[in-house]
Amino acid sequence: MSSEAKPVEQIVIERTFDAPRVVIWQMWTEPEHFSQWYGPTDFTIPICEIDLQEDGKRLFCMQSPDGMQMWFTGTYKEISPIDKLVYTESMADAEGNVVGPDHYGMPADAQPLETIITVILDDLGDKTRMTMTHAGIPAGSPGEMGWNMAFDKLAAVVADRA
Repeated sequence: MSSEAKPVEQIVIERTFDAPRVVIWQMWTEPEHFSQWYGPTDFTIPICEIDLQEDGKRLFCMQSPDGMQMWFTGTYKEISPIDKLVYTESMADAEGNVVGPDHYGMPADAQPLETIITVILDDLGDKTRMTMTHAGIPAGSPGEMGWNMAFDKLAAVVADRA
């Protein structure tokens, strides 16, 4: 029997955006901006609450084009303004109670009850390099595809602001 721990499955995505770091920070941390880009193509965020402080909560609803809603909650673990953001994320009900994937008709083991997202922003002058790590979600999964669609939307939102 091996004594080695199983490696944590994770997605790591690096993108460079044509916007200063403060703008990308706002896109992650202000509800009115986060709701403009988060989620896969054609999904919307009709409700978004962010209490940006350590141990502060986040709760948002992601809605599919056919009206199906999925709620997510989490807690901010580390906040270094315009540099780094670390928070937990879990599927939830509309009241913010953590639920398993089976609540939304997925296999119960589709993902852990809690995952951790780390966002690091590097200043490149009028551009920003963002490195996002989502621990608990495997590379190559539908979650990775969803993140890439969301970041395409983020790039379009900041381009429209320029």
